[in-house]
Amino acid sequence: MKNKIQALVRKNIQVLAPYSSARDEYSGKEGIFLDANENPFGTYNRYPDPYQPALKEKLAELKNISPKQIFIGNGSDEAIDLAFRIFCEPGKDKALTFVPTYGMYEVSANINNVELIKLPLDEEFQMDRNLLLPYFSDPNLKLIFICSPNNPTGNLLRTDDIEFILKNFNGIVLIDEAYIDFCDQPSFIQKINEYPNLIVIQTLSKAWGLAGIRLGIGYMNEEILSYFNRVKAPYNISTGNQHTALEILGKESEFNQKVKNILIEKKQLIQNLSGLKIIRKIYPSDANFLLVEVENADELYEKLIERKIIIRNRNSVIKNCMRISVGTAEENQELLNALKEFSND
Repeated sequence: MKNKIQALVRKNIQVLAPYSSARDEYSGKEGIFLDANENPFGTYNRYPDPYQPALKEKLAELKNISPKQIFIGNGSDEAIDLAFRIFCEPGKDKALTFVPTYGMYEVSANINNVELIKLPLDEEFQMDRNLLLPYFSDPNLKLIFICSPNNPTGNLLRTDDIEFILKNFNGIVLIDEAYIDFCDQPSFIQKINEYPNLIVIQTLSKAWGLAGIRLGIGYMNEEILSYFNRVKAPYNISTGNQHTALEILGKESEFNQKVKNILIEKKQLIQNLSGLKIIRKIYPSDANFLLVEVENADELYEKLIERKIIIRNRNSVIKNCMRISVGTAEENQELLNALKEFSND
């Protein structure tokens, strides 16, 4: 598969000589450092390790994968953008995704001047293979993005459909698993060695509660990772963010309890929303949020804003639908109190 992966990579990226930083040339931890034009004084005066080995070792332990198959980025968005920059020739190549889905796939496609084909999900928010098949023969289609559990619909996409794509598509398949920790579906990380064209991205922003440090992870084979390391910025993850991530990843029991609490709150939220006449439908969710159809999404959104209760109005994407993140018990009750009042008006 090596030659096949290389053939997918843009010609200029294949021959790209990456920037060689001072920490590439000397990676030791001790010494008199006069090589990187750093200030000799301060707490964060030294550049961070460009390849985050300690953090990768911890993630490898948690995910049962080799640290040599891990990319760490400035949020998952960096991995998404790099996939376009590595595999898609601007103005020529194409990518494909299934809508409605995470909006950054389209934004990154537009930034990189890559046509994004958007295939509609069916009424159950699942992929339709019949719509997809004709595109497999397009030599300029290089990337397929799959978000599962999907945002904003909340549901897992069928494993059989995803594996069908992995087996039959000759390009790169990127599976976005930002919400995988909230469901009992196995991650596709364990399929990395089975499918050389697979990239799986996850994040510390959701279940791990670290949205503020912007840290995303890409899991991929070593050949694909070599191109990601060529193209990424030299010091893309700060020392402080690496330390924070390591600290939180070491508290797995706390993480499991927080996820459990969120899922309990989600179940109660579903039960309480179901009894309100203002709610027309609650879609099945495998994430930490609910997609809810209401009578008038725009009007309801404005009413909630007046109460300083902020949810996501998805009416422009799915008619009269709101996306509600599961909050604390107190926050969820405030939302329910407001919705009950509006239902009785």
